[in-house]
Amino acid sequence: MYDLIIVGAGPAGMTAAVYAARKKLNTLLVTKDVGGQVNWTLGVENYMGYQFIEGQELMTKFEEQVKKFPIDIKIGQTAGRVSRGKDGLRIETESGTYEGRAIVVASGKRPRPLNVPGEERLRGRGVTYCSVCDGPVFTGRKVAVVGGGNSALEAVNDLVKIAERVFMVSLTPLTGDAVLIEKAQEAANLTVFTEYQVLDISGDNMVDGVRIRHLKSGEVKSLEVAGIFIEIGLIPNSELVKGLAELNDIGEVKVNCSCETSVPGLFAAGDVTDAPEKQIVVAAGEGAKAALRAHRYLQRLKS
Repeated sequence: MYDLIIVGAGPAGMTAAVYAARKKLNTLLVTKDVGGQVNWTLGVENYMGYQFIEGQELMTKFEEQVKKFPIDIKIGQTAGRVSRGKDGLRIETESGTYEGRAIVVASGKRPRPLNVPGEERLRGRGVTYCSVCDGPVFTGRKVAVVGGGNSALEAVNDLVKIAERVFMVSLTPLTGDAVLIEKAQEAANLTVFTEYQVLDISGDNMVDGVRIRHLKSGEVKSLEVAGIFIEIGLIPNSELVKGLAELNDIGEVKVNCSCETSVPGLFAAGDVTDAPEKQIVVAAGEGAKAALRAHRYLQRLKS
């Protein structure tokens, strides 16, 4: 029986682990991998203390700090269902079932992939899923944004300010808010391709191009780009609490301002939640808050 079980080792999960350890909680950290989405980020320029740092390097620093504390860490373990236990909550993993008096779910989100040749191989080498994180890396270069909704339009509106040219590729007519569409269309360095699908992404060590095809005419175009921003949505990794905790209409775990879910003892932090603004620094702050609130919850159980 652990005091606290933390699921996920991205910014939220690892920050929660450090705060839990500092509160002397008997803590288990269960995770499939370390770093989460940040590992796919080529460069981070908006995390305080670092003017520029690669995503993987930042997560390595997080991991090093976590390992300075006496935390039971299970890496490579896919978390299964969270359920109510005899004296708290339990979680199933590939290696067994663990029980905790409280659990922090910080399992993050995963980008909805295009599933085209070249995407996986060039992830983090020009293929990116975060314009806020990676946009400045492509200053003065040609880039493509894939998607037609609000997140894609927001990425376009950020990138047209710094890129030489931005190509927007959407499978459908643009579906975002009218104000965002109008703002994007004002950019002289934007070319929009609607009703085009991405065929493949090319490049040896880094992205150098993308091929697209018109859905009706079959016309194929090759675009020379250094970066591709895939903005077709994110999928919350909330399956482990589905049916237990309350989720919103897109599958995010609903939390209050104290990172509490609808289940006593079950907390959530980071991108898996409905908290606004999916940023590294926000996730880290939410992870700290979740661990502190879990500690307070455990203190009340003892009293």
